[in-house]
Amino acid sequence: MFKKFLTMGLTLTLAVGVAACGSGEETNEDATVGERLDYEIIGIDPGAGLMKATAQVLEDYELTDWELVEGSGAAMTAALKKAYNNEEPIVVTGWTPHWMFSKFDLKYLEDPKGIYGEDESIHTLVRNGLKEDLPGVHQVLDQFNWTSDDMGEVMVMNEDGMSSEESAAQWVADHADMVAEWTDGAAKGNGEEVTIAFVAWASEIASTHVIGQVLMDHGYDVTLRQVEVGPMFAGVADGSVDALVAAWLPITHADHYSTFEGDFEDLGANLVGTKVGLVVPSYMDIDSIEDLKSE
Repeated sequence: MFKKFLTMGLTLTLAVGVAACGSGEETNEDATVGERLDYEIIGIDPGAGLMKATAQVLEDYELTDWELVEGSGAAMTAALKKAYNNEEPIVVTGWTPHWMFSKFDLKYLEDPKGIYGEDESIHTLVRNGLKEDLPGVHQVLDQFNWTSDDMGEVMVMNEDGMSSEESAAQWVADHADMVAEWTDGAAKGNGEEVTIAFVAWASEIASTHVIGQVLMDHGYDVTLRQVEVGPMFAGVADGSVDALVAAWLPITHADHYSTFEGDFEDLGANLVGTKVGLVVPSYMDIDSIEDLKSE
């Protein structure tokens, strides 16, 4: 079994109101999207680069009436689920890979100004000196590489009710050939302690538990430490954690990466082709961020 998660100041605020055309009131079909949503975009934790980029979107697209609501990934998906089940409009900050794209029919709003940038990659970062101290762990982490579909399988299992430990163990058992590639040539452990930090995003819960399971099966004593984004980067930089597999680059975690660059080793991408932006249900009759402008 994994050691109990160590949380550092993370709170999941689920009391996020969905500003939509519900609550039994009659819908004004002539209202703009903004009016129907009280000009609110449902965001995630304030430290995320996605939130910073979205704030820039509001400025550059001159969406002066709109407000970006801070919360958490869990609060955002709770709001989305409520609106979707009632076929109400909603705009959220989203990213892929994420289980919500498997559960709901969603679409990204086009970003003609390119503020959200090109597709991103998720990188593995390790503390300086890990290669010398724990060469087997370093090699497994360096060889860890999978796809959005792989990650999606784990996220869906989590959302369907399996615990993070159970879904990770199931995925590892079902993908023995891929796991063998990650561990190929890596020295097995003898109970050495390894600490991996992660943030409470569905994607990073999935990836961290999977690589944690792999390292545990390879003979290491693994602790997964759930933290916020800043402490995650600070931990690998000051050596209080050994690694993270959750650095979204070059945009989402750019500020944190640049703050500590040089104080960790970047092993490169473990997943490529991620995407971030504003997401709406496909039943909404808008296609671009430009469509959010007041008429």
